[in-house]
Amino acid sequence: MAAKGPDTHHVVPNPDGGWDVKRGGGERASSHHDTKQEAVDAGREVSRNQGTELRIHNKDGQIASSDSHGRDPNPPKG
Repeated sequence: MAAKGPDTHHVVPNPDGGWDVKRGGGERASSHHDTKQEAVDAGREVSRNQGTELRIHNKDGQIASSDSHGRDPNPPKG
């Protein structure tokens, strides 16, 4: 599984419904949203502001996609 350190933010399903944006390694949600798209939009904004990786999870908790907003350890060449 990918690192859940302080240099990441995660969009994860909330067990009680909806979606949360969490800082990597954090217990509490930074924000809660009714839809996944709302959570992705909010997470992307926070991630850009703080220069972190954004990990977007599926309903089952698996990482579906990832966006880099700074400090990418493997930046693309070219």
